[in-house]
Amino acid sequence: MINYKTTNIEGLDIFYREAGKITKPTMVLFHGFPSASHMFRDLIPELQNDFHLIAPDYPGFGQSSSPDHKEFLYTFDHIAEIMEKFLDKIEVNNFYMFVFDYGAPIGFRIASKYPKKILGIISQNGNIYKQGLGKKWEIRKDYWENPTLEKRESYRNAFAPDTIIGQYKHGTKEGSVSPDGYTLDIAYTRTSGYAERQLDLIFDYQNNIKKYPIFQKYLRTNTPKLIAIWGKNDPSFIPSGAEAFKNDNPNTEVALLDTGHFPLETHSKITAELIKQYFIK
Repeated sequence: MINYKTTNIEGLDIFYREAGKITKPTMVLFHGFPSASHMFRDLIPELQNDFHLIAPDYPGFGQSSSPDHKEFLYTFDHIAEIMEKFLDKIEVNNFYMFVFDYGAPIGFRIASKYPKKILGIISQNGNIYKQGLGKKWEIRKDYWENPTLEKRESYRNAFAPDTIIGQYKHGTKEGSVSPDGYTLDIAYTRTSGYAERQLDLIFDYQNNIKKYPIFQKYLRTNTPKLIAIWGKNDPSFIPSGAEAFKNDNPNTEVALLDTGHFPLETHSKITAELIKQYFIK
């Protein structure tokens, strides 16, 4: 049974999904862009007998509060701070961490700050290496180094319906991706102020790359058990990013799946089985 809850953090309503028994090890599921915790709708039932699962929506995403970008700082540092306070509020002290896409720089900020809290890591297309960045990031580098309003406006296409659908379907077998996930994501793009807060985060993403050495040092120093379960056909975060974890952490396994950026849309059962085999069996 999945419970749908909300708690207040600094005046923000943070929505989250919770499942499994609290006597089981906790796993926190950090979602990516342009999605929210609904991206774990198929994974949670597969894991709820073995883990206590927590899947929050970040501020500005899904069902959580979405303050205007002029009143709330939409940066990855700030969102990670809110997630830290969220975990403290619901009394999650030690946990496995599942990170996907945007969830990686958020989750690894927390792990780097509180290494003893991390029981293990699942990274699914959750990149923290320059060698894992696809070609599109070269264009973004130019934007970050030479920002203009025109360039900022051009990134509105990142959450156009066709772009989101393409992000879900690229690299997958025909007919294998349900429309449920991307249809809901597209609906969220229609909410008030969505574009401006997401454009703020796209610009701030450069600071994630600057923190890659910090994240990598955390892995070298603490060597947590880590499994990188990667959609190998993802053009945004290419498989080299999964393999790179091995360079810093000997306790790493890599599983490359024949799918795209959103592996849970096509391989949720396989992902769950790999997690259970690595951390439980």
